[in-house]
Amino acid sequence: MTTTTKPATPVAAAAAGARRPGAGTLALRQGRLEITQFLRSRESVVFTMLFPVVMIAIFASIFTWEITPGVRFTQYFVTGMIATGLMTVSFQNLGIWIPIERDRGVLKRYRGTPMPKWVYFAGKVLMVVAIGVAETVLLLAVSAVFFDLHLPSTAGRWLTFGWVAALGVTACTLCGIAISSLARTARSGSAVVTPVALILQFISGVFFVFTGLPGWMQQVAALFPLKWMCQGLRAVFLPDSFGAQEPAGSFELGRVALVLALWCVIGLVLCLTTFRWTTKRDG
Repeated sequence: MTTTTKPATPVAAAAAGARRPGAGTLALRQGRLEITQFLRSRESVVFTMLFPVVMIAIFASIFTWEITPGVRFTQYFVTGMIATGLMTVSFQNLGIWIPIERDRGVLKRYRGTPMPKWVYFAGKVLMVVAIGVAETVLLLAVSAVFFDLHLPSTAGRWLTFGWVAALGVTACTLCGIAISSLARTARSGSAVVTPVALILQFISGVFFVFTGLPGWMQQVAALFPLKWMCQGLRAVFLPDSFGAQEPAGSFELGRVALVLALWCVIGLVLCLTTFRWTTKRDG
């Protein structure tokens, strides 16, 4: 004797569809989860949010002179710290935390669920954007109130600020996801990523005036996104006349956009070809 399964009624099918969250809802929920997890990690919050503010306070107290007439070292340094903050929350944060999740089997469990794989990455992106915006607002507020930073006065400069930050964060996020595959264990993530981030900061004009660095160091820095993020932000917060102090005699915003966009493509290709959901011991 055979049995037949009664087809679902239109009402039941509609109810099932209503209970199934859409792609956008899944991404937002994943993003909220990622933000909550980040905020629960006190070390991450302190290092990511407060470290740039502390560094600005220290440098502003030590370096009080002007680089050029009308441009104090503090103003120059703030642009580098904004770029560093964006790199920290994207490249460094993802490069350290994804190996931890992989080592704990979190990624393996994600892959075994019906949730689309892209939702996991969407959650990471939403976290990076939310924390990056909050950190940047905090830096700008502190710098404007206590260290005489002049905020952009024209819509054009705010637009430049927007696309430099967007391209920079995108490139650093993709590179952070890609470099996470180099760490074999949860503990090695920080050892792999942190030295890279520190070296880039020292050679990209964050802690020192870029043109004061050795020529070979400038050429190496020009291969990576952070140097161009700093240069683009200097075009936003420093006078137009300061462009003459740059290595090429201008802020080269066209080249800034080109290099950052190229790194977005490179980062995406690396993510697609190298990302791993499991550790080697998991197969």
